[in-house]
This record gives sequence, structure tokens and C-alpha cells, in this order.
Amino acid sequence: MDKTNKNKNFKDTHILLSHGDGGTKTGELINNLILRYLGNRILNNLEDSAVFNDFKHNKIAYTTDSFVVKPIFFPGGDIGKLSICGTVNDLASVGASPIALSMSLIIEEGFDLESLEKILQSAGKILKETETFVVTGDTKVVERNSADKIFINTSGIGCIRNNTCISPVNIKPGDKILINGSIAEHGLAVLSSRPEFNFKTDIISDCAPLYSLVNTMLEVSDKVHALRDATRGGVATVLNEMAQRSKTIINIYEDKIPVKQEVESLCEFLGLDPLYIANEGIMVAFVDQNDSKKVLEAMKKNKYGINSTIIGEVSENSGQSAVILNTKIGTRRIIDKFYSEQLPRIC
Repeated sequence: MDKTNKNKNFKDTHILLSHGDGGTKTGELINNLILRYLGNRILNNLEDSAVFNDFKHNKIAYTTDSFVVKPIFFPGGDIGKLSICGTVNDLASVGASPIALSMSLIIEEGFDLESLEKILQSAGKILKETETFVVTGDTKVVERNSADKIFINTSGIGCIRNNTCISPVNIKPGDKILINGSIAEHGLAVLSSRPEFNFKTDIISDCAPLYSLVNTMLEVSDKVHALRDATRGGVATVLNEMAQRSKTIINIYEDKIPVKQEVESLCEFLGLDPLYIANEGIMVAFVDQNDSKKVLEAMKKNKYGINSTIIGEVSENSGQSAVILNTKIGTRRIIDKFYSEQLPRIC
């Protein structure tokens, strides 16, 4: 970023309550900073609602999420990047191509505008990469110590191909379980950035927009049965949710699950299980066994899927549900859904 141009239209260096009261300073914040990074032909109209062309010939997906990560800046990303990736990935999980997003900012009085600019710039880069637009939004400013610097809410609309139906209810025995990379990096990157933890690591968040990866998969197969991005609760929670929805038994193999050595070592030191730690760039896919190899090959050609691998399969459909880990030493154990989040405030 060109430091000589930072906040050149602002006399203030920090957020004031008046930036959220709808008056002159609100206009300055929107026109001189927010639109600089998020502006487009629809948002620039600053209407109360965004207006689109008729989508009656397509299926539409709609999602919403709120982001309260602590700290707001972490290795590999920040709350701005996280908010766009998270919403795009939720749409991608049902095979939807992102069309438009909303973004609402809840900012604490005293928050510095340099940090806000970095967050918006980061969000803008992901919007550009995914060819997606923020078309409507809102900004509120609350008193000091009321919002932990900044919270972001985003909603997203996506378009689904008419012949696409991705849902856990489609999972069947024989399906292979694919994953696009190593796990647990986002949660540990956020954790290691917190001042109360006195250690340094080289772990960076895997935060990434995954629609291009999903699109690559759908281009080579119409037998991608289910998808889920493994955020809060990690891969273990996603697999449990999928097993319960499909009433199946899932087998995964410890030696097939990609975990970087530094991640594994840190988890052992802290007493954490990488299977339960949040990711922000990991997609779990259930694919028909006959198409699994060509889907895997396609995933490896995408920049977000180079390290894709098959970690297990669906073995039964008996009305029961369970996730079974086949360990490196030859034993088997049930992987339960987590009781409470190991790492709070990671997204």
C-alpha cells in the first residue's frame, strides 16, 4: 500500500462516534474509504436495497455469517479477508457461484483508520479474485470497549447450475472423502497471534476463497455428492454432521490426513487435536467412488487444491451414524462431535 496516500481525505486518524451517526463524517467514511476498496456500479448508488436482474431460470443460494475473530490481524489474513472467504466458501459448499455480497461493519469508537483501510483493502482483493461484488452494506459505530475493535457481518447470494444438487442426503456407501490440503492451520495461526501465548511459529492461516476449486470439481463430475468447508469444529465436526445427516458410517485414515509437522508438534504441546481445529481454506468433499480419481486430479490442478488427497470413505448405510478413525498404529476409535470449541473467537 502506498503510505503517502493513506487516509488522505480524512482529518481524523481514528473512528469517532460521529462516523456512525449518518451525518457528514459517515459520508466521508463511506465515500472516501469504504467505496475506495469495495465500490462498484451497484454499491456506488448507495441505495437502501440492491436491485438485480431476474434469476427465475436459476436456483439461488443465500447465506449469512458474522466474523468476530480475535486478533483481527493474524498470519495469512485478517478479518476482512476472512469475511469474504467465509461467505464465498459457504456458497461454494452447495455448488453456488457467488453473485453479490453485503457487508455490515460494527466499529468501535477509537479504532484507527489505518487498520480499517487494511481490512477493506484485504477484502477488496478477494472480491476481485472471485469476481464478486459487495452491493449493499451498513456501518455502525459503538462506544469504546463495546465491540472489540470491529465486527463484520456478510451475506451472500449465489447462483446454482440447474443440474447441480449438492447435499449430505446424497452421500452413499462407497463414496470417497476428499480434502484439498493440510488441516488446523487457521486456528493455530490465530491462537499464536494472541498476546497471552508467548511463542512464535511459522504457521499461517489457510484462509482462501474456494469457489474456483469447487467449480473445477463440478466441471469434471456430476457425482460430487456433498461439500462442506471445515471451519469451526474442524474436520471432525464436519464429518460427524455429514454422517448424522446421511445416516452412514464414515471411515477415515490417520496416515492419510495431511497435517504439517509444525502443526502436529504444536497441537501435542498444547494438548489439542488437529481434527477439531478450525480451517478457513479446507473443503471436505464426498464423491462417488467411480469419479473420485478424476475429481482428485482436477483438484490438484487448482492452486487451492495442489495437496488434495483421499482421506477415507463411506462404508455403511444402516440407519446408524459414526465417524471412525483408523489410527497409524492399527487401532480404531470413534471421533465424536466436539462438546465445546477448543479455540474460541477464531472466525
